[in-house]
Amino acid sequence: MLNRVTSHKNSRLNNKKLSNQSKNQSKMRHYLLMLIMVSSTIISAQPNPNLEIKNGSISGRVIDAQLNEPIPYVNVIVKDLEKKIITGGITDTDGTFTVTKIPEGTINIEITFIGYKTILKQEAIGKGNYDINLGNIFLEEDAQSLDEVTVVAETSTIQQKIDRKVINIGKDLTTSGPTASDIMNNIPSVNVDQQTGDIALRGNQNVQVMVDGKLSNIPAAQLLKQIPSTSIKQIELITNPSAKYNPEGMSGIINIILHKNVNIGFNGNLNVGLGYQIEPKFNSSIDMNYRNGKLNFYGSYGNNISRNRNTGILNQTEADITQTFNFLDDRRSHLFKIGIDYYLNDAHTLSFFTNQNIFDGGTLGETELFFNNNPSNDQVQTFDNINENNSQQYNGNYKYNINDEGHNLELEVDHNIFDNDLETLNRFMGSGARPNFDEFTNTQRNRTTINLDYTNPISETIKLEAGLQARIFDNNIKYNSDARVRNQSGNYIPTQTVFNYERNIYSAYFTYGKQLEKWSYKFGARAESVQVDALALDTDLTNNNVTTFPFENNYFQIYPSAFVTYNPTEKNSYQFSYSRRVDRPGVGQVNPIPEFNTPLISQFGNPELEPQFTNSLEVNYTRNLEKGSITGGVFYRLIEDEINQGVFVDRADLGSGRVILTNDNFDNTSAYGVEISSNYRPTKWWSLNASFDLYVRKQTGFAESLDPTINNPTESDIIVSDVEVTNTIYNFRVFNNFKVTKSLSLSAFAMYRGPDTGLNFEMEPMYFVNLGLRYNFLDEDRATFSLNFNNVLDTQEIAIVSERPFRQTVSFEPEFKTIFAGLSYRFGGGKYRAKSRKQRDNNEKEGGGFM
Repeated sequence: MLNRVTSHKNSRLNNKKLSNQSKNQSKMRHYLLMLIMVSSTIISAQPNPNLEIKNGSISGRVIDAQLNEPIPYVNVIVKDLEKKIITGGITDTDGTFTVTKIPEGTINIEITFIGYKTILKQEAIGKGNYDINLGNIFLEEDAQSLDEVTVVAETSTIQQKIDRKVINIGKDLTTSGPTASDIMNNIPSVNVDQQTGDIALRGNQNVQVMVDGKLSNIPAAQLLKQIPSTSIKQIELITNPSAKYNPEGMSGIINIILHKNVNIGFNGNLNVGLGYQIEPKFNSSIDMNYRNGKLNFYGSYGNNISRNRNTGILNQTEADITQTFNFLDDRRSHLFKIGIDYYLNDAHTLSFFTNQNIFDGGTLGETELFFNNNPSNDQVQTFDNINENNSQQYNGNYKYNINDEGHNLELEVDHNIFDNDLETLNRFMGSGARPNFDEFTNTQRNRTTINLDYTNPISETIKLEAGLQARIFDNNIKYNSDARVRNQSGNYIPTQTVFNYERNIYSAYFTYGKQLEKWSYKFGARAESVQVDALALDTDLTNNNVTTFPFENNYFQIYPSAFVTYNPTEKNSYQFSYSRRVDRPGVGQVNPIPEFNTPLISQFGNPELEPQFTNSLEVNYTRNLEKGSITGGVFYRLIEDEINQGVFVDRADLGSGRVILTNDNFDNTSAYGVEISSNYRPTKWWSLNASFDLYVRKQTGFAESLDPTINNPTESDIIVSDVEVTNTIYNFRVFNNFKVTKSLSLSAFAMYRGPDTGLNFEMEPMYFVNLGLRYNFLDEDRATFSLNFNNVLDTQEIAIVSERPFRQTVSFEPEFKTIFAGLSYRFGGGKYRAKSRKQRDNNEKEGGGFM
């Protein structure tokens, strides 16, 4: 098995050496192109000095008068003397706010928050008094509002910020389905593979998925199916992250922010849902908290119990071979979380939480192989896959507020443990069928992350951030099979593979940001030292012959980032950003143990896979309209040593038509694209979110092929050819929300996904329409019933055409046409009181673990 990967790489070395000679010339051309883009963007955005008007600002800090603690997300509204809104803002997590670009004259300031009495102030902006500091503003409880609860918005909105796009999840999107995976296709620039559950951002699956700013040991596809959609507050698409972030993920970061249950008193939410097409799908969740004085206790539980049917067919047209698939996926997951926040005093906060995840599932499948020219060779394979894993997270945090102006130091330690047992029983029937075999895999994975972050607002317009991070990661996999691999004599033998993979990363970052009247900028850099040590041991258990495959890769890199914004008016905003990023091979990409086996296809990783690096430029423009907003942007990426999937002829069984899927490093490539998204409310009863995105990606590599008409082929008959593909991917989405009455709303979502062409395949276009409704009832709309019908026109399917290494067509039909019903209920009372714990500017921290 490991020998196959090595032989595939050796067969390409000569071609790769030749291609490397042209890489440096290609890099210089791409860097020159990026420099021209940067220069033209900055020059074209220069303001006209004759139009400059002296504006002022207000700042301050909002504090709970009873608890003497800062209040986040408080509305600060600035009006003129005729009570027309000029501008406004909200307080940060530490209660501070700054509102800029206020014209000269007398202004009225309203400071409002649910459950508190409104504060009214009047100030004058003018000579000698352009920057007004209101100091500490104390809000008092409003006794009439003590029974109010946090209300989720009816409709979702999209905001373009300096370094990210923020989708605020409303009730309309949560009716799309019971899990995070179900609503992701409704999000601009995001696609979820309906076959595997893998997620892609801007047409690329090299993306980091985080929950509340933290990574998880749980595979992303499994994680998204475990997060209840009703638990999601926001989804952040960070396509060009700053140096504060870990630089992993070519496409950037998808950060899922969950609702925080930290209201005063006892509060909670209860959600249940049921979906059905062929098989039932059930999920439920409950979260509760109790907050009083210096202590906040919180906990949650969620489950996902579902069965999912998937059928498909593969045709090798030239060899006239047909393979059918029938899979039943059965999963049961349970997630528990418990935590405590302790506010020692205004300067010191301690926090601790733990997540416990229990997963029990499996897949029962059958594949039938038909040799249409010789039916006597027909075969049947059945497999029973049993998968059990447990994930544990332990997180501790200490924050020291040096002063009340946001000057602080924070230490966080996060430890993740992941243990997985996978058993697969393979059975074969038919003339010439291979022997039965069983596979047993145990995976143990540990991740420890230590963050030390320092923030210093040097002045009202300058902010300095710095930090240190250590990430210790080790992964141990042990695989046993009694008869999976065929030796050189053609006999199937029992084997054992042990794969140990360790990766330690030590990094430091620094960012400096400054706010001018209409301009703002933020520059930074992150330095990382990486140490990778891997060892694979492949053992033939018939003679205990051990083959060793060691691999080391140590490197040092600096990842710069830059952000510039220009706001000529309240209605227009321009953003420019640059970052350098890395895609380190994931465990699944380097794991030499097979991910799956069928009579015609096997897939496993490549232990010698190296990282790919990306230089990314992005320009965005936002226009605020009277009834909404529209954002347009373009981006360009230069990708070095691209990681991609290769399709190889199985050298151990040349006459079978069998292929091997694995990963490899290919030549440098590039990608560019354009995105447009908008929120608009044509009438009081109709609102919509629409988006269009187009990506163009150039891929270069190689492909192996074999003429199926050759009798008794040998390795010399394999044809290796260079392949270059320019792939244009485009998507259109529109989400409509119709408010029929105060309590009843209807929704309609439509999506069209264009063809997707890779090095070895082309996926045909896909389109579908989903319909939904939701009804709010009980006092203060505490309860919501939702109903959703997906793929109402029955048009959604997966269809693939491949030319290499054989002419093949593949189609799959998962359960797309589902009906989902859900019920949610909010209970308890109290005001929203978020914990004063820094979250790296809207939860930008990376640690490890769910929730």
